[in-house]
Amino acid sequence: MIVSTAAAQRRALFVLALTVVLGGSRFVTETWAAGAFAIGKCGAYGQAYDYAGEAGALAAARKQCKGDCSTTVTMKRACAAFSVDMTNPCGAHGYAVNSRISSSLNEATRKCYEFGGKECVIRAWACDARG
Repeated sequence: MIVSTAAAQRRALFVLALTVVLGGSRFVTETWAAGAFAIGKCGAYGQAYDYAGEAGALAAARKQCKGDCSTTVTMKRACAAFSVDMTNPCGAHGYAVNSRISSSLNEATRKCYEFGGKECVIRAWACDARG
């Protein structure tokens, strides 16, 4: 089978265009993959995910917080979870960042109990674009 030069050029151009599109979509997904939690007293929190960078995610999380959220945690291509003690929301709490949501949820709950929580429950969780 003989392939014309024009047909070969069209195929090569198609493969090049496809590579650029797929490479660009990966860049967009990885670029919009930053998130943050702002954690405060008495169960106060703010969260943000799928931001272009950590600074934007932190600012959005702090703005969303309905209290004094002095503790911040960031995530990039990961998941975060925040747990509080429902018997005393102003007491023990825990948070975690991990590559898998199940690990984040388990670790945040475990930390809440480690810090003296009696009935720890997940208050918030989020995953960014790649988590």
